[in-house]
Amino acid sequence: MAEVWQWLLDHGVVVGTYTFLVIDVFLRILGLILVPRNRRPGSALAWLLAIMVLPIIGFPLYLLLGKAELPRKRREKQKVINRLMHVRAHDIVDSELDADAPSWLQSAVNLNRELGAFPLTGNNSVDLEIDYDASIARMAADIRTARHDVNVLFYIMTRDAVTEDFFDALGEAAQRGVVVRVLYDHLGSLMHGSAYRSMRRFLDSHGIEHHPMMPIKPFSDGAFQRPDLRNHRKLLIVDGQIGWMGSQNMIAAHYDKRSNIRRGLHWQETMARLRGPIVAEMNLLFATDWFYESAELISEDELLQAPADTSGTYECQLVPSGPGYVFENNLALFNQLFYSAEHRISAVSPYFVPDESMLAALVTAARRGVDVELFVSEIGDQFLVFHAQRSYYDALLAAGVRIWLYQAPTILHAKHVTIDDSVTVIGSSNMDIRSFLLDMESSMMIGGTDFMAKMHQVEDVYRSRSRELTRDEWERRPVPMRLLDNLCRLASAVV
Repeated sequence: MAEVWQWLLDHGVVVGTYTFLVIDVFLRILGLILVPRNRRPGSALAWLLAIMVLPIIGFPLYLLLGKAELPRKRREKQKVINRLMHVRAHDIVDSELDADAPSWLQSAVNLNRELGAFPLTGNNSVDLEIDYDASIARMAADIRTARHDVNVLFYIMTRDAVTEDFFDALGEAAQRGVVVRVLYDHLGSLMHGSAYRSMRRFLDSHGIEHHPMMPIKPFSDGAFQRPDLRNHRKLLIVDGQIGWMGSQNMIAAHYDKRSNIRRGLHWQETMARLRGPIVAEMNLLFATDWFYESAELISEDELLQAPADTSGTYECQLVPSGPGYVFENNLALFNQLFYSAEHRISAVSPYFVPDESMLAALVTAARRGVDVELFVSEIGDQFLVFHAQRSYYDALLAAGVRIWLYQAPTILHAKHVTIDDSVTVIGSSNMDIRSFLLDMESSMMIGGTDFMAKMHQVEDVYRSRSRELTRDEWERRPVPMRLLDNLCRLASAVV
């Protein structure tokens, strides 16, 4: 044993060096074999660069984060749900579009139905709310009208000074016998510490059944699970009659962070309140997530309540997306609409990191004469995404896209798109690779001339609070900042 130890002392450096070189070369070759399979070229090149520069770190990171796939058990559940939804959709006829709807809108409806299996419904009404605290107060008021059930799903849910009344309304509903179900993303909510724990204690004390979505259990399915596959949806359904969805989380506008309060940082959102047949479809989407986390199948009789209010005139279609679907549903819809636009595209997204196909669709639209405008924040709350986003401004400005910077200290977190005077898409989906590949999202496509007028009013408000980024200003930015933006763009492709 002493001789072996002495030999290692004498030759350890040489042996270690050759061992490291063998591992280094092996990981590089293995990366070339594994990474390009069924992956976007941009993403593959980003991962390969990380592995080639530093294989010892890059390859383990690829094993941890390189596969945008749900755990096996969840994939099996998703297949069952997808099959059931398509069987149901087969027997439901889409509502007819308005006579003045453009011909291309029907193809968008067909696409959504093929991808998400939700039909187009008519006779809906939709109101918009862009005041942060007012939307929470209105949701609480709707919960206080509940007689049968309340279904709640938010990416981030905490009980703080702003959301306290919302939870009080849930507690009151539960006490009078209303069935209350609550879902919240595990990682998204867990990161808010004491306010998250306060919410859980409150729900438990009122006997409200609640579950964290996509719980962080890395090896529960027999293999490592990506921790950044999240459920990013925001839904509230009351008695199957009133539905809320949009961009807002259930937390104070400053996200309960001292640094945000110190800087005066707060979030601006857009939420939609819906009534009519579409609310039953929202209930179905909630039920799929409830099934994943609780293993309980809510009966269709409970979910599909006949709408009490069918006086609305808007056509609505729900568009779910996420890693459980074969295709990137939200990206496919956005691109189809961008290529179909004839006059105007207004896009609002807090995190704009498009893939090549979306960037091409927007640039092409602008170059063929469509008025394209993009609303983003002047400042960012996520360093990497903010600087990656800025790297796309050159191509957009060169094509004639108008970029509006929502002025600090507000983070414009709303997520919606309007195309001509024909259709709106509103919901939880950002225009970034994370929302296309990694997050479960919910979007709503809404048609109706009157609703377009409501959306344009919201855009006018956001435009009045923004300043336009000019090409001259952008070209004068410091060279180090350009380099940083481009480096972050490269890193953002590693998905």
